[in-house]
Amino acid sequence: MSAAVQTPRLRRELALLGPIAQLRAGRLTRRLSQLVFGLLLYGVTLAMMIRATLGNAPWDVMHQGLADHFSVSIGTAVIAMSVVVLLFWIPLKEMPGLGTILNSFLIGLSADVALGVLSEPSTLWVRLLLMAGGVFGNALATALYIGSQFGPGPRDGLMTGLHRRTGLSIRVVRTSLEVTVVVVGLFLGGVFGIGTLIYAVAIGPLVQVLLPRFIVDLD
Repeated sequence: MSAAVQTPRLRRELALLGPIAQLRAGRLTRRLSQLVFGLLLYGVTLAMMIRATLGNAPWDVMHQGLADHFSVSIGTAVIAMSVVVLLFWIPLKEMPGLGTILNSFLIGLSADVALGVLSEPSTLWVRLLLMAGGVFGNALATALYIGSQFGPGPRDGLMTGLHRRTGLSIRVVRTSLEVTVVVVGLFLGGVFGIGTLIYAVAIGPLVQVLLPRFIVDLD
């Protein structure tokens, strides 16, 4: 392990806090700002991958399929699915935090705004750049909103809740969920491609590298 990884800044850990404790914890202004920025950035990067048309992130394959099937915007599909996923939190006895609730709405809203601004590039190299920027930016956005210590998003909470209740590994639960949503999304007409595969392979390692740099100390 490199010396840089061993610095105190990168040894920060996520706290296990309930909804009230999240609000009572320190550095509230910094954490709220980071949370909101991360969620807005997440929606923008979602839109970048969609406009690249080289394959969406696994959950967005389904979101786009739902949007096309029901003739609604991508953002509306993201918000609706977030609400559905939160219903599954009830039997899993997961407790949503402020970050969970804002995640459910801000990502979808910012994705729709970004899709209204971005147009589909006409050249392949620009589409590749847009896809790469979407993948890296999505990892950065994930690190920002998780690092703000306001709880997981609906889909992350579903994953960790299933892991805790079933005893299956995070890897198995996450892979099973993402394969399921991709299959459903393809059935509904969502876009699967090289971008989907790159996202699936790269997002975990990228978040692992970036997250320690954005976990906000609570003391």
